[in-house]
Order: sequence, then C-alpha cells, then structure tokens
Amino acid sequence: MTSEPTEDSLSGSNPLLAPLRLIYGIYAIVLFLALGLCGLLLVLLLPGVGRRRAVARGMSRAFLWLAGMPLTVKSAERLPAGQCVVVSNHASYLDGVVFTAALPARFGFVIKREMNDVPLAGLMLRRLGSHFVERVNRNRSGADARRVLRDAINGNSLVFFPEGTFTRTPGLLKFHTGAFATAVRAGCPIVPAVVRGTRVALSPRGGLPRPGRIEVQILPPIFLQPESPSDAAIDLRDRARQAILSELGEPDLTCSDDTARPPHTAHERSAQASRP
Repeated sequence: MTSEPTEDSLSGSNPLLAPLRLIYGIYAIVLFLALGLCGLLLVLLLPGVGRRRAVARGMSRAFLWLAGMPLTVKSAERLPAGQCVVVSNHASYLDGVVFTAALPARFGFVIKREMNDVPLAGLMLRRLGSHFVERVNRNRSGADARRVLRDAINGNSLVFFPEGTFTRTPGLLKFHTGAFATAVRAGCPIVPAVVRGTRVALSPRGGLPRPGRIEVQILPPIFLQPESPSDAAIDLRDRARQAILSELGEPDLTCSDDTARPPHTAHERSAQASRP
C-alpha cells in the first residue's frame, strides 16, 4: 500500500506557498475546462460509443498528466478480458475522471441522476453511454435499475461507486446492492478496486485542486459460486466491501462511535451497515 499526504497535513503547509497553490489551482481548472470542451466537441461529432469513450479516456489521461497528477494503475492484468462489473470506493469528484483514464474504453459508468442535470457534463456523459440512477424516488429508481440491467445482460462492462456518495471524512461508507444484483443477473464477476490520492487532489471539503500522485489498484475478481445462494448479491457485496476495506487503509465508517454494539467481524459490519 502506498502512503500519501493527508488533507490535514497539506492544510498546515508553509503559508508562503499559498500564491503558488492558487496559481496551480487556477491552472488546473482552466486546463480541465479547455480539455473538457475539446472532448465534448469530439464526443458530439464522433459516431459510436466506443470511439467517444476512447476520446474521453485520452482527454482524462492528458488532464491528469498535464495537471501534475500522475496516475498509476496497479494489477491491471486482473481485469477479465470479458464482461465484468468494477466497484470502487468513492472519495472525490475526480474519481470518474481517474477511472475513465484507468480502464479500457469498453467500460460504461453508473452515476447518480443529479449529474444528468449538470450543464455540458450531463450531455457528455449521455453521449458516453453512462447510466443515471435515482437514489431517492423508488419508482424512478426501479426503472433506472432495469435499464442498467438490460445493458449488463447485453454483455457490457460497468463501473459503480456502490457507496453512492462520498463524505468529508475519510473512510468507507455502506455499499448499496445495485452493482452486485446487476452482476448476479448478468452472470459476470465483480472486480473490486481501490482509488487513492483523489481525496487530496480534489478535496470533498472544497477548495482548489492540488497536484499529487493518484493510484488505482485492481483487486482479484470475485466470481459467482457454481451454486449461488438466493442472497448471492448480498454475499458479493459483503465480500467486495471487505476486500476494498482491507486494502484502502481508511476507517470503516459503519463502525463509528455512535454504534451501539459494533459487530465483531468486518463481514458482519459490512452486512449490517449495508442493509436498507
């Protein structure tokens, strides 16, 4: 596991460097907007989702390199050649850009529906074949889930952030079951992944971007058992969450101080926390 600076350690750095941090932050924002607009234009003009995703991947890689956020992908060979569902921890708005750069263009993303209403970003995500899912309205949520499932049954690989959101506090939240139910119905493996460095590069606490190394670590795939139990999706969820939690090096936020009686094992904690 690679170590990285924390937000708190960076916030206490030399105040004489503040002008340089401001200049860098403005540079990174302008760079993102410039590459984003170029990418949007190409995505609007190019036919075929595969070509559009290849453009988005190239633009994402260019941004991270030019912004001084070098990306390392560890154990990429663990990604199956065929269909799979990748699930990762979620730490920053930068995570989508990082996984677009890190994964092959065959992957589509499952994103919270609020992003569909963001000007230009929603348009680009739709052109890239992303799926938007509702987290509050149950009727709409069911329709969204069925659409994602149809895409998966057709053999497409997907990326989920099963926490559904991220917090200002480092740590792993409960996992929703949508990604795992999709994998069960599609008959494909779950591939857990860990992203590090994005929480510092673009903090959930606000403020300007910062340079720094970013890493995506691909963990061993989790395959369905030959005789899957009726609760196969829950079993996949708990196994994937435990694998990510073991490698992440951040707290389990489902076992905070206000937990009346914390379960004794990580598997039990994950199962309890992720129940609706």
